[in-house]
Amino acid sequence: MGSKAKKRVVLPTRPAPPTVEQILEDVRGAPAGDPVFTALAAEDPPGPSRRAEDSEAQWEQLYQQSRAYVATNQQLQQARDGLRQKCECLRQAGEDLAREVDQVKQAALLEAAAASSG
Repeated sequence: MGSKAKKRVVLPTRPAPPTVEQILEDVRGAPAGDPVFTALAAEDPPGPSRRAEDSEAQWEQLYQQSRAYVATNQQLQQARDGLRQKCECLRQAGEDLAREVDQVKQAALLEAAAASSG
């Protein structure tokens, strides 16, 4: 049984990346309707049809969203801190309860031992 030798395909060397000048030349030479520029264009491009009030309204909306985000984030941080404190209180209460249960068990064992010996 002979092993089949796989021939390695020699790939051509990678060309050097274009320079900034070459990129700018390509961009300047591209037609305005080139799919690269139109595919990523905004659905509502800025222009004479867009009014200043619309732009201001968008900025106001973004500002209000940012304020709401900051307020919600602060509320979440306060809630997290409150939960940490409550968790610590519950942990401490659990430790106290475990100690008291041990004390009750020991007292019950002492009483049982005293009752059986007497």
